[in-house]
Amino acid sequence: MADMPEKTVADFWFDPRCPWAWLTSRWMLEVEKVRPVRVRWRVMSLSVLNENRLDELPAEYGELLRAAWAPVRVCIAAEQRYGREVLGPLYTALGTRFHNRGEEQSRDTLVAALEEAGLPAELADAAESTEYDEALRASHKEGIDLVGQDVGTPVIAVPGADGERIAFFGPVVTPAPKGEAAAKLWDGTLMVASTPGFYEIKRTREQGPIFDD
Repeated sequence: MADMPEKTVADFWFDPRCPWAWLTSRWMLEVEKVRPVRVRWRVMSLSVLNENRLDELPAEYGELLRAAWAPVRVCIAAEQRYGREVLGPLYTALGTRFHNRGEEQSRDTLVAALEEAGLPAELADAAESTEYDEALRASHKEGIDLVGQDVGTPVIAVPGADGERIAFFGPVVTPAPKGEAAAKLWDGTLMVASTPGFYEIKRTREQGPIFDD
């Protein structure tokens, strides 16, 4: 039997409240099936990213950012206490509730997600605590420093051929591609992201997030 190709580790920084990052994360799960890629989940925060510009943002978005501290604090607390490997199941449990099911953000929702991920309900206490904020800011900084301040979540980074990391924001896509479509998007994204001097492809977003049932 031929040797299996070594899997590329793709670091994926997410904020659990972002619907677009959620769709990209579901695409990455498809990429794991069709390419030799392993996703390593990391935490970043839209609340941290925008904390110094809340007065410039629409009031509704500002309120969302204030509320978004809670689930991301729960995620970083889980990582700090139980290891990075718990982030994938916890993100799936949270994201399914927030985005696919449209459940409100509440302690009950956080507890249910924690229990589904096999984690203790007491981690929900981190939602209202600053205990892990230093670790949250460090994780966020590691991701955002790879791409700059003019982006959001997700940030993805993979090893480059020359030893430096290839990092990018996005892609922003809906619905999440599956199968060979997921593979083609991955291949194309890596191709453009690894091109020296390449910065941006963009067009007006005319479709809101489409989630699987």
